[in-house]
Amino acid sequence: MEWIQAIILGLVQGLTEFLPISSSGHIRIVSQFLPDTADPGAAFTAITQLGTETAVLVFFWRDIVRILKNWFGSLTGRVDKKDPDARMGWFIIIGSLPIGILGLLLENAIDTTFRSMWIVATMLIVFGIFLAIADRIGKEQRELQDLTVKHGIIYGFAQALALIPGVSRSGGTITAGLLMGYTREAAARYSFLLALPAVFASGLYKFADSLSEGFTGYYGLGSTLVATLVAFVVGYFIIGWFLKFVSNNSYSIFVWYRIALGILLYVLLGFGILAPNS
Repeated sequence: MEWIQAIILGLVQGLTEFLPISSSGHIRIVSQFLPDTADPGAAFTAITQLGTETAVLVFFWRDIVRILKNWFGSLTGRVDKKDPDARMGWFIIIGSLPIGILGLLLENAIDTTFRSMWIVATMLIVFGIFLAIADRIGKEQRELQDLTVKHGIIYGFAQALALIPGVSRSGGTITAGLLMGYTREAAARYSFLLALPAVFASGLYKFADSLSEGFTGYYGLGSTLVATLVAFVVGYFIIGWFLKFVSNNSYSIFVWYRIALGILLYVLLGFGILAPNS
């Protein structure tokens, strides 16, 4: 049963990581409906995210190689510091600092308090409303070449909100991007690239920590790695679909989904069908 549940959660991770609906929140929710109802924990979520972020590496490998090459080139003077790709390298670094610092400072709360189903339900609704407002009033006039240091910092703090399950990493950064006037596709693309350093750092840290402790949670090393592989395969196909979708559609379908799911969770929690904590 452990392996079957791990595959299901890997599928959920791959399907939801890049959509503005919170992958960590969905893993927390779905785990409650599986036979053993075991909360996989923040470590399992962080490790399986390595699969979806590897999908980002594969999907955007040309962009990533170019950004790295020009960023390093700007350090040695071979590339103009104003080069768009060199600047993007700096913006990714700047935008990654908030979630890295806050992730370390709030590690205990992330592993315990923040995983309450009440919090997940609330964040789904609240940030669904924020996304709706941003999607409605966003001017969509800016592209990625218009990024500034100020915008990079704002994007970074928006991403850091995803430390709370139910917020959504992509949802937070996309909402911030829309409010700052970026197009839907630009906000989504930057969201994918910005997540790379933070997710790999968090995932590898949690993996090393879990490995040293012998994977004492419900999911062992083998089942966790299988879930990560499933997340990679599914996530790769979701990236392409999502970028095409947001180029021609609003985020309204995700907004209504978040609000409906949040209300459903409130009902299930209120009637005692779901437990707020594992």
